Amino acid sequence: MVRKILIVGGVGGGATVAAQIRREDRNAEIVLFDKGSHISFSNCGMPYYIGDVVEKRSHLLFPETKFSKKYNVDVRTDTEVISIDRDKKQITCKTESNTYAEGYDTLILAPGASAVMPDIKGIDNDKTFPLHTIPDMDDIYSYIKNNGPKTVAITGAGFIGLEMAENLHKLGLKCTIIDRSAQVFKAVDSDLAAHVQTHLEEKGVQVHLNDGIAAFSDNGTTLHLNSGKTVHSDLNIMAVGIKPNTSLAIDAFLTLGSTGAIKVNEYMQTADPNIYALGDAVETRDLVMDTARSIALASPAHRQAYIIASHLNNKPVPYKGTLGTSIIKLFDLSVGATGHNRTSLNKQGVTYREASLEAYSHARYFPGSDKLWLKILFDEKTGTIYGGQAAGFDGVDKRLAVLATAIHAKLTVADLPELELGYAPPYSTPKDPINVLGYKAAAKLDN
Repeated sequence: MVRKILIVGGVGGGATVAAQIRREDRNAEIVLFDKGSHISFSNCGMPYYIGDVVEKRSHLLFPETKFSKKYNVDVRTDTEVISIDRDKKQITCKTESNTYAEGYDTLILAPGASAVMPDIKGIDNDKTFPLHTIPDMDDIYSYIKNNGPKTVAITGAGFIGLEMAENLHKLGLKCTIIDRSAQVFKAVDSDLAAHVQTHLEEKGVQVHLNDGIAAFSDNGTTLHLNSGKTVHSDLNIMAVGIKPNTSLAIDAFLTLGSTGAIKVNEYMQTADPNIYALGDAVETRDLVMDTARSIALASPAHRQAYIIASHLNNKPVPYKGTLGTSIIKLFDLSVGATGHNRTSLNKQGVTYREASLEAYSHARYFPGSDKLWLKILFDEKTGTIYGGQAAGFDGVDKRLAVLATAIHAKLTVADLPELELGYAPPYSTPKDPINVLGYKAAAKLDN
């Protein structure tokens, strides 16, 4: 019997699960709905298109017709799924001209998340934009090309805010970052974040921390901060965060988790076994602490797509959990984190110790060697690694990858000196910084 599988939402979750299911099942009827006009695109590439690093808009998009033909999927864009009837196993869909019902055997929810636009007086002006979708990107790109702004104020010092600072700076705009936190880039601890802030300021980016926007005036060109300061800007980017799109699940009486995202089991099934969910809208298990966690990253969504496709094909593979490994490029600096940082460990009441290392990316006598900062947080008795962080100008990504792998493999800090990592003067030192960091951490264990 041919199964009918409906998927709500595209991009990293929905489009990937559609492709993965088709690889496993050549006969299933797969229908993918998206209320937007694009079902497969690179969110992560949008700041780089705005900054003219990615030269063509089309490089970020997988055309709907091409996707449909390649994977034999019925793609229905500009179609919003407005309700789920779990008893009848059907959804209600709305287009510009029609509303209709569509039945399913299996339903997969990949509604994603939406950019948060805070309720600030004067925010509804023609100079203030979020960046989360292709239309957002197009609006910012067109505004820059048509209006030639000279200054930009970016609210939020997370991934999008920092990437936009780099790319708009490259276009010649004078950048100001505003964040209500005490540090930039909260994925890492304050000591590593200090290197990020220093690098921003060296590039001429103004940083206002412990502050926020109280109001906009003059059609968005004047920002009144909570501190009483004012910032004048020709363009405003709101990058204060995202929230999972859960209204469809709530209306269908599916269970939400403690994080406010859709709760799923180890096979990505919701409270209704015929309905799966994945991506930015779901709550999964934290790999380190075995607690609830909601992570909006592409890599977990792609893995979750495989989990769903395998389960539907009677080859169950449990989703073991999420580390939240992430990395960002900021001008000449790279910064990344995996697992937990001080903030999350303190919030959970976990006691821990830290080991930090300032090193060089490879042999100092070989050209290109530059500063590298590494850090791990770990259990003071067992040496279990809770989290790792890295920052520097070269070799950051591979050290972060080693730390993420070590945590996933449940290695301890005492195992790190034993890792035999590739060495040659252009790449490392005979004792890699990861090895040295392990020695420092192991010396702090309670015996």
